[in-house]
Amino acid sequence: MTSSNVDFDTAQLPMMKIHDFPTGPYPTRVRIALAEKGLQSRVQFVMVDLYKGEHKKPEFIASKNYSGTLPVLELDDGTCIAECTAITEYLDALDGVPTLTGTTPREKGVIHMMSKRAELELLDAISVYFHHGTPGLGPDVETYQNPEWGFRQRDKALRGMRYFDAVLQRQPYVAGETFSMADITVIGGLIFAMLVKLPVPEECEALRAWYARMLARESVRNQPVFAMLA
Repeated sequence: MTSSNVDFDTAQLPMMKIHDFPTGPYPTRVRIALAEKGLQSRVQFVMVDLYKGEHKKPEFIASKNYSGTLPVLELDDGTCIAECTAITEYLDALDGVPTLTGTTPREKGVIHMMSKRAELELLDAISVYFHHGTPGLGPDVETYQNPEWGFRQRDKALRGMRYFDAVLQRQPYVAGETFSMADITVIGGLIFAMLVKLPVPEECEALRAWYARMLARESVRNQPVFAMLA
């Protein structure tokens, strides 16, 4: 139950590395995209331990990602691509059949708009709550915390859930009629919400029903994060 182009021979693609933390919500977004595209066999995952702060080490920042975040896609020529949206765009273009980021100008625009809203209103807000309103990654990594800001962002995330509930009351997927990168971003947000024990409001029935459908999707249900949450 994926959107990959079954006629495309992925074996002809070069191997890639992904610097990864397998149960992280952001890396999970890229792992879902890989599964949707059928590209798992072309990837070597390189573990970066968030709880040890390995993503903040000077050598990682200098050689892999200036922002000190995960995931990072490293190509065979040494090029490093950070940010989930950028990585998903790259992966989606590899087989010439962009099923996750849109084919027409309209599709591309709407998908990117909704994915950005999902980041701003849900996923990134929960991330701020995690790092500032909870113990986060622990005192060795969380060297500064602003709890008030964290709890404000928690409330923003709840508003974001209500927004996406309204969206999903009128269409089957976040950006319209088909599964896309925007859905993956909201999935990442709800995974993060589960990790920080921030439940979706009971009245958000459309969002809850959509998430149940997404959890039944093969590319989603096999992710390592759900084994940790079980």
